[in-house]
Amino acid sequence: MAGSINKVILVGNLGADPRVSNTQSGAKIVNLSIATTETWKDKLSGERKDRTEWHRVVIFNPQLADVAERYLRKGSKVYLEGQLQTRKWEDTNGQEKYSTEVVLQNFNGNLVLLDAKGDGVPAGGNDVFSAASGNAGWDSTASSVPAADLDDDIPF
Repeated sequence: MAGSINKVILVGNLGADPRVSNTQSGAKIVNLSIATTETWKDKLSGERKDRTEWHRVVIFNPQLADVAERYLRKGSKVYLEGQLQTRKWEDTNGQEKYSTEVVLQNFNGNLVLLDAKGDGVPAGGNDVFSAASGNAGWDSTASSVPAADLDDDIPF
């Protein structure tokens, strides 16, 4: 049994178009900004409240990067699975900075397109693209996250 697990699951919307860059060796890297919003009803006032969190997502898997570049746009709804990683870097003044990101690597990561806003996206809208076990590709048999309305009142 594994001693620990590092897994992040997000369902949210892109805050901007994907930013695509290439390493010196030519590998494609895609950066996403994903917003997740928690909504609840205030018990005292009855007023609906929400809180939005922004997540930095980096895709290193070439196939997932291609899908993200081709089909995702600002506002796209996605389900993704990756790992949390913190990296250290220096700014232009030489000060050490830290960034924590959700990373989709070559051998573990999922990307599910929850809406069909882009050209060429299959009509179902809930198409799974997985990088598990090194066999990246469309998985038409995988179950996808339902795009259900999560705006229910929870009794606790």
